[in-house]
Amino acid sequence: MGTVTEAWARIEGWLHQYTPGSGALLAGPSTPDLIVTAETQAGVAFPAELVESLLRHDGLTEWANILPEATPLGLKDIVEQYEIRMDIGPDVDGFAVHSPNTEPWWHELWIPFGDTGCALQVIDLRPGPHHAQLGMAPTGNPADFSNAWPSLSAYLTAVADALEQGGVVGEWHPYVTEDQTLWWDLAGMTEVNGEPLRPAPFQ
Repeated sequence: MGTVTEAWARIEGWLHQYTPGSGALLAGPSTPDLIVTAETQAGVAFPAELVESLLRHDGLTEWANILPEATPLGLKDIVEQYEIRMDIGPDVDGFAVHSPNTEPWWHELWIPFGDTGCALQVIDLRPGPHHAQLGMAPTGNPADFSNAWPSLSAYLTAVADALEQGGVVGEWHPYVTEDQTLWWDLAGMTEVNGEPLRPAPFQ
């Protein structure tokens, strides 16, 4: 398994070759000082792989379907989403596990990485054998780590593999739109919003 930086470099290479419009939407890097300030504001240390990712790309410049499971968040939005969950949690008894669920709605050691619009993709910093796994914390339901990635680097490496070699990331297949942008969708899709899709090329 490669590092976060290595995986991002591979993803960038594919994007710039096949879907340069999508590649152009990757934001530039954050800075160590800004990350430390954000950690202080949130009151929690970010995991090393998240820091590594932010030092490569501070999210996107606008929404795009560049990663299959969620849109990667920039530093400002990571802090904002974390604070929102921490503020709401006590009001909805969101830090407790309620049977038959195995996870709470939120935990102070879950750090957002991505946003689906109805769930946050989070890095789990709780100690134990699943430390640093990447799972989902929905807006209206308890969190779900049943299909979690073992790490952020594992997830990004799987994305790079699917783009370079052809394949899937979970249930998501890469496609290219008519205007040469990357689009992830389910198997067998031929169009999105009335526009044709074609399977993404691979090397």
